[in-house]
Amino acid sequence: MRAVLKTTSAKQISAGMNLSLSLVYKWGEPPVDGVPSGSPLDRVGQLVRITKDPRVAQWVCEQADGFFIRNPEKQPADPKLIPATNDIVQEFADMLAYIAQSSADNVITRDEARTIRRRWEELKTVTEGFVRAAEGGNFGGPPPAAPVAAPEPRPRVKGGVLRGKPSAAP
Repeated sequence: MRAVLKTTSAKQISAGMNLSLSLVYKWGEPPVDGVPSGSPLDRVGQLVRITKDPRVAQWVCEQADGFFIRNPEKQPADPKLIPATNDIVQEFADMLAYIAQSSADNVITRDEARTIRRRWEELKTVTEGFVRAAEGGNFGGPPPAAPVAAPEPRPRVKGGVLRGKPSAAP
């Protein structure tokens, strides 16, 4: 909230929400002994944690002309790039196939629209898992190979004289 108060004046927020200026300033204060300031953001966070209902987060995102993407629940410890890429492509292909099937009669029913939405949300979640793995360096490729020692230079003969390292006696 402190960052927000650096870009939008407390007075503007106070007037727009019909609240006291001191309350808005209080929201920008750091937690005291782990107790948050009671800002709306703290309250929304509490509401999401208590209800475990993503619709709260979805609603907040919609207020900002955005959408909520749930993080993947589990990620493999060591994902492989090609299978992870194939998962995204397969999810996208499945969604497009359903869209094509649903629109074949030039009508998309409410139930079909709900299914399209559900599949779209699944695709975004799978893609988010891929992006997080990439950001985490999980697709960095195999570790670099151990350096190979350079071969010993071969002795050269120049003008009838052996140059380079002398060879061991037989």
